[in-house]
Amino acid sequence: MLRRIILKLRLIWKLVEERIKSAIRNIPDFPKPGIQFKDITPLFLDPILVNDMAEKVATFYASKNADCILGIESRGFLLGPLVAQKLGIPFVMVRKKGKLPAKTISYTYDLEYGSDTIEMHEGAIKPGSKVIIHDDLLATGGTAAAAAELVKLAGAETLGFSFIIDLTFLNGTERLSAYADSHSLVQF
Repeated sequence: MLRRIILKLRLIWKLVEERIKSAIRNIPDFPKPGIQFKDITPLFLDPILVNDMAEKVATFYASKNADCILGIESRGFLLGPLVAQKLGIPFVMVRKKGKLPAKTISYTYDLEYGSDTIEMHEGAIKPGSKVIIHDDLLATGGTAAAAAELVKLAGAETLGFSFIIDLTFLNGTERLSAYADSHSLVQF
C-alpha cells in the first residue's frame, strides 16, 4: 500500500515538472544578445500549478524542521511565501540595499562587473534558526550565496536552497554546496 502511494506521488510530481517546463517561456536575446531568458511569469497564470509547485517544495522540506524561509528579491517573493504558509513558518524578505524600512544587516558581494548589496531586517531570523533560502532561478549562485552569508551574519544556519529552475550548465549548485544542498523543481 505504501509503495503504491509513493509511486503515485512520483508520477504526480513528474507531471508537475512537465507542466512547469511547458509553461516556462524562452525569450531569446534577453536581456542581452546570446542569453536565452527563462520567463517564469506564465507559471503564475495557472493557480493550480502555482499551488502544486508550492506543495512540491513544501513536501520536500516538510521533514527537515526549517524555522523560516528567506526569499530573495523579487521573484523569490512569488512562491516563497506560499511554501512558508504550507510549512507553517515565517517568510523573511531579502532585498537590494535601501529597500527595507527598519534597521538591516547587509552583505556586499561581487558580480561579473561590479558588486551588489543585499539586506534583511535585523532580527528577522533568530540566532540558531534553520533557514531555507528560496529564489526563482539558480544560475551561478552568487546572490544565493550572498543570502547564505546574511543567514550566517544572523547567527543562523542555511538548511537548504530552493529554486523553481536550476540552469545546471552554470554550476551554481557546486558553488552553493559549501553552505547546503540545493533543490529545484526543474533543470535546464
